[in-house]
Amino acid sequence: MRRLWTNGTIYTMQKENHTVEAILTQHGKIIDVGRKEEIEQRLAETVDEIIDLKGQILFPGFVDSHLHLIGVGETLMQLDLSFMTSKNEVLRAVKQKADHLPKGKWILGDGWNENQWHESEVITASELDQIAPHHPVLLKRICRHVTAVNSLGLEKAKINELTPNPEGGVLERDESGSLTGLLKDQAQDLMIPALPPIEDEYIQRALREGVRYAWSLGLTGGHTEDLSYYGDFTRTYRAFQKVIEEEGHLFRAHLLVHHAVIEDWYRQGHSFLSGSRYVEFGAMKIFADGALGGRTALLRQPYADEPSTQGVAIHSYNKLKQLVYKARQYEMPIAVHTIGDLAYEYVLDAIEQYPAENGQRDRLIHAQILEKDLVERSEKLPVVLDIQPRFVVSDFPWVEERIGKDRMKWNYAWKTLLDRGIACAGGSDAPIEPLGPLLGIHAAVTRRKPDDSEKTVYGAGQCLTLYEAIALFTKGSAFACHHEHDRGIIEKGFAADFTILEKNPFNEPIDQLLTMNVTKTVVNGKIVYEK
Repeated sequence: MRRLWTNGTIYTMQKENHTVEAILTQHGKIIDVGRKEEIEQRLAETVDEIIDLKGQILFPGFVDSHLHLIGVGETLMQLDLSFMTSKNEVLRAVKQKADHLPKGKWILGDGWNENQWHESEVITASELDQIAPHHPVLLKRICRHVTAVNSLGLEKAKINELTPNPEGGVLERDESGSLTGLLKDQAQDLMIPALPPIEDEYIQRALREGVRYAWSLGLTGGHTEDLSYYGDFTRTYRAFQKVIEEEGHLFRAHLLVHHAVIEDWYRQGHSFLSGSRYVEFGAMKIFADGALGGRTALLRQPYADEPSTQGVAIHSYNKLKQLVYKARQYEMPIAVHTIGDLAYEYVLDAIEQYPAENGQRDRLIHAQILEKDLVERSEKLPVVLDIQPRFVVSDFPWVEERIGKDRMKWNYAWKTLLDRGIACAGGSDAPIEPLGPLLGIHAAVTRRKPDDSEKTVYGAGQCLTLYEAIALFTKGSAFACHHEHDRGIIEKGFAADFTILEKNPFNEPIDQLLTMNVTKTVVNGKIVYEK
């Protein structure tokens, strides 16, 4: 069916301020763009349907370059702690859940963030014991690099004072050596055997919820990392196939392949960019370090507010290089979680020793804490930095005290990276941060908290233009997953994936992005969401 999309403002994103009057689509592709009258004159056949944009604003489909799509769905199904402003509020929510749940049932929650509370105190096992003594409790911090567990939960996982720290993880202890209930990074994996089994329907339901929610925010796709968290690789991949392809929840899911499941993936005959037009495989995912919130991001220098630690290396330096080498054996690029500057340095060392081949580009995810020499090395390499603009909103001002104000010049330096020609893509890391791309675009342009009455800007010299910010979620995301030839802009031969907004963000006050409605989301030429 030939559809003509017209009577609105259509930004191609080929270059700044470039617009066209109309788009003609067929079989999920853009087959013509330009002036409406000229397209109609060129047609040898009639148009089957005219989509009247009614003055609304059309962009190439927004794509989140780094998220956990099943995790997004889970947050819609579990105890959501992300909006709570105090420890007491979290504890009250857990108690309320315990009061209405049969004894022995797990209480699972997600999203607590002590840096957003009036008093920045973490949750302890003893506090959870008092309000839920008969329920095992597991609450993931917003960063998902720290988990709070009560004593019954630790007992079910057979974790006690004699349990050693696993490689790349920390079981936090108090001054007397007793467990506090906080598990950091790889130590969280010790809880997995004790948790209730995950059923296929649970995974599929979470994915279904995640896709629908993504549509409502204007997302036509996402680069998602889920394949190692829900049992074996096959069942999770099968969920993507069933929900997206068989059920018709159309979404461009680019799946990063965690190194823990890479052998299963390879044995089943998959390869980089294999799959379908909706569900395809991307780079091999590796974690190099933790997060700033729990002081597990790996730094070159000690933390300014806790000089006893420089963070946590998830893998030894040699093991990290071995993993990169393994990816090259499978003819894959890598996508590495690197928040701290020392972790970033280690990954650059590995890339330089084992460079990507066949025109592939490696991805460094987050890239928050950098130094001049690391940026200069990155300029010479085929890499893409997956940045999360909303981290500025969440991490400032406390991150300045954590790292040290005198060490902030090259941190969260998105404008510097783009000006130096380093490719960047825009993501949310949802559910760690809110999924909405408009929120990420707002953060990239303003670098301030939406609810700050004083409108404090953190790093004014690093603010992006609105065009640059939108490009992160269109052209940037397409380039990051090697689809710059068929996604990310409005052009003949490109995918008919569109995000349609009620108002023109270029003509509105920037804060309008915070409440602006997505009116339609279009994937493969099909309207999958309409407000």
